[in-house]
Amino acid sequence: MRRSEVKRKTNETSVEVAFVVEGSGHAQISSGVPFLDHMLEQVARHGLFDLSVKAEGDRQVDDHHTVEDVGITLGQALALALGEKKGVQRFGSAYVPLDEALSRVVVDLSGRPMLVFHCRFTAERIGSFDTQLVREFFQGFVNHAAVTLHVDNLRGENAHHQAETIFKAFGRALRMAVALEPAVMETPSTKGRLVG
Repeated sequence: MRRSEVKRKTNETSVEVAFVVEGSGHAQISSGVPFLDHMLEQVARHGLFDLSVKAEGDRQVDDHHTVEDVGITLGQALALALGEKKGVQRFGSAYVPLDEALSRVVVDLSGRPMLVFHCRFTAERIGSFDTQLVREFFQGFVNHAAVTLHVDNLRGENAHHQAETIFKAFGRALRMAVALEPAVMETPSTKGRLVG
């Protein structure tokens, strides 16, 4: 079973992530940022991953460091769990609607970190959560998972719906990309490896 545990500690945050690729969608999330917890539960449920996140951060400053470092640590956990990525599908994509909102996420387990993020949130905050931090989460994830990720919110009027469609689509696209091809246990690249 592909799984990993990663701990990250800085002067700003302390983050622990446990990640199981072949999971059942079970999530235990406690980041100190309630909206991020809700979004990560969506990733686990729709990706069918088992995901545990425990984080403490300098939230007296704001949520930025915590959200970014959770993204970083989750990216490290994914990279560790996948190892050499032999037999993975490599590519994954998903469209997810929620009422008036619709998002598309496309992922390539390329070994090359690249984020293309297009979402004009209709509000600066969802409750107390700064919507700019959605991009910061994914940038941290991409940099440390070494994946290419395209995130497009195609439409939406409610910022909560916009964000939720992004995270649900991310979970489903990642689920597709990490799935194994039973008959082919080679690295899906003409280079012979997915470079880091």
